[in-house]
Amino acid sequence: MKEPFQKALGIIRQLKQHGYEAYFVGGAVRDLLLGRKIGDIDIATSALPHEVMKLFPKTIDIGSQHGTVVVIYGGTPYEVTTFRTDGNYEDHRRPESVTFVRSLYEDLKRRDFTMNAIAMDEEEKLIDPFGGQDAIKKQVICTVGEAKQRFSEDALRMMRAIRFVSQLGFSLAEETRRAIVENASLLSHISVERMTMEFEKLLEGPFASRGLSLLVETGLFSYLPQLHDKERELKEAAGYDWNLLDSRGQRWGLLCQALHIGDADAFLRAWKLPNRLIKEVKAVLLILQTIRSFGDWTKERLFVFGLEHAISAETVRSVINGEPVEKHRQILNEMFAALPIKTKNELAVSGKDLMEWFEKPGGPWVKEMLAAIEHAVIHGEVDNHKERIYEWLMDRNRIQEKNC
Repeated sequence: MKEPFQKALGIIRQLKQHGYEAYFVGGAVRDLLLGRKIGDIDIATSALPHEVMKLFPKTIDIGSQHGTVVVIYGGTPYEVTTFRTDGNYEDHRRPESVTFVRSLYEDLKRRDFTMNAIAMDEEEKLIDPFGGQDAIKKQVICTVGEAKQRFSEDALRMMRAIRFVSQLGFSLAEETRRAIVENASLLSHISVERMTMEFEKLLEGPFASRGLSLLVETGLFSYLPQLHDKERELKEAAGYDWNLLDSRGQRWGLLCQALHIGDADAFLRAWKLPNRLIKEVKAVLLILQTIRSFGDWTKERLFVFGLEHAISAETVRSVINGEPVEKHRQILNEMFAALPIKTKNELAVSGKDLMEWFEKPGGPWVKEMLAAIEHAVIHGEVDNHKERIYEWLMDRNRIQEKNC
């Protein structure tokens, strides 16, 4: 048994020793079969939440009313969830109630897709009542039971289906695809935060272009924030190589560029993104606009914008133009490494020094002079040492007075 499961095996054995059923379930089992990196290990059991908490000394009640308890085992947290069935769903988002059951089959029956409805016991035997292994073999995403019902219960499952296409490169089963088209409008019941989480995972996937195309083909895009009138632009966005991007800021920056977003702040806030990310994306977009309007990179622009944002902007620009990303990144890295100073804080003099030297109170002239000094240092006209800068300023001042 592979290490991530081996480490959690003690939980399974402890539950079984006390007469309960227990299995590994969900994405970890799916990823094991796919040969992908295995993430969080989840366990399903016939034990009720309070029975689980009695068996293990370290537990956290994160939702026992819904059957889930976190068990800290060997220093690692594991979600242990009681077999359950879901009651009627409210507003196509969540079940109004859950019922704990003693049947693994009933628990697997409530899950979204067949590839996620496979369980594995302590002997690595697979329990697969809905054909999940066959779906994985055929590389197809198929709902457990009737697709229309699954999506009516929780409309976010439609986004999850397309997100899995982006992550795994699978295709949608015809019934699943047809049900998404017919029920796309139900996505309007889902919170922006939940949609954003799935959309970001879609953009990160190695098959993001396929996922974006499916958003358009199924009509789901119409119910995502600010995208209802962006069909043509989304089709164009699907043509870019999203795998060349390596940060959230780059992905949202490329999206804003591809969709020709005029008010980036309003667009990004509609997705309820964190302020720090919004600030990063806006900085990337400003750089792109500056480069587009005033020409290629200069030492000053690289110094002002900073290497991190510059790399992000250049990555987006290169992807849009179909140019070699690594080559342009390397050029910027070399330019930045050659700068005598990398930030304003590294400048050897301050505004206080200038006011003392010229015996003048502060004012706009201080900022202007500091900018002139930065320019001179960046271009190698003067060394970044206080004495050298003082001498350079005095010579500059004498020359200006002479010309006057």
